[in-house]
Amino acid sequence: MSLKEAVHNPYSPWMDHAAPETDVVISSRARLARNLANFSFPHQMSPEAAEQVVHAVALALRDPEFSARFGEVELVRLAELAPVERWMLVEKHLISPGFVTAERTGHQHKGLVLSADERLSIMVNEEDHLRIQSLYPGLQLAAAARLADEADGLLEKTLDFAFSDRIGYLTACPTNVGTGLRASVMLHLPALVLLGRVKDILTAVTRLGLTVRGLFGEGTESAGHLFQLSNQVTLGHSEADIVNNLESITRQVIDQERTAREQLQKQMPVVIRDRVSRAFGILRHAYVLSSEEAMRLLSDVRLGVGMGLLKGLTPRLLSELMVKTRSTYLVKTSGRQLSPPERGELRATLVRQALQGVKNNS
Repeated sequence: MSLKEAVHNPYSPWMDHAAPETDVVISSRARLARNLANFSFPHQMSPEAAEQVVHAVALALRDPEFSARFGEVELVRLAELAPVERWMLVEKHLISPGFVTAERTGHQHKGLVLSADERLSIMVNEEDHLRIQSLYPGLQLAAAARLADEADGLLEKTLDFAFSDRIGYLTACPTNVGTGLRASVMLHLPALVLLGRVKDILTAVTRLGLTVRGLFGEGTESAGHLFQLSNQVTLGHSEADIVNNLESITRQVIDQERTAREQLQKQMPVVIRDRVSRAFGILRHAYVLSSEEAMRLLSDVRLGVGMGLLKGLTPRLLSELMVKTRSTYLVKTSGRQLSPPERGELRATLVRQALQGVKNNS
């Protein structure tokens, strides 16, 4: 899938449910921060220097080894994408919100690389010169880290990355110095939320060296009972240590969420079945849905799927609907700006269409 195709398709491979632990873990991500030696960081760069960085990365992508591994990829200027297309990529979690909103170097001097399978994306001139990201479905942190590391190694054959023998890779933010690796998982924790335990669990997680973020990463709020866990610092830790620590803690959170779901099933089976069935019924028949209501109902339905209460749905479809119900997709679908009531009507229409023919086979 080309980058232009990706901005029109709400589906991404990270939504696949044939992956480990997808009842709780939505996706796994590994992101490497890299900067070119002898260049200022993006927030201090001139437009001319930013252009030189873009040109250097574009040349590195032409290396036959890179093409052999990741296929023919091209660097697309962010300015070549319409605003609605940029935000589609944000809502598919392929780029960061800051990459779109920050005007440090201007969209003309920012570039984006996306592999055909959307597993690999590279942001050029975001907070760092390169943000190399790999995104996998379910709990596959090691696979995501390997792919990002492979891309990093191939690019480093051509590009001279800023590196200190004493502290490692140099980055714009001190918390990324060292390996430059930020590993993260997106977790769906509705049972812990419903039982009032999620705050204690996430507080304990932060004491173990992780940070908790919202749906779209740093500075964003949680929605649909979705939370991102990631490592706080990279300095003094190897990539393997970062990945292994995050996976170990994630597995503990998975166990807590599954235990909470079992408790819901045992202590209030009728209540939880009613909640899931009501959510499914509203989504199938509503004619107006707000963004917040859609995310909450989709979360309840996903919980029902994970608990075996709904048999005719897949997590993949629900993940696609998470993208389709966002304002960006609605604007792209209609081809114009919409008022809040118009968005509510179109959102409900798209959900009804997606669930048409799906039966609650519980």
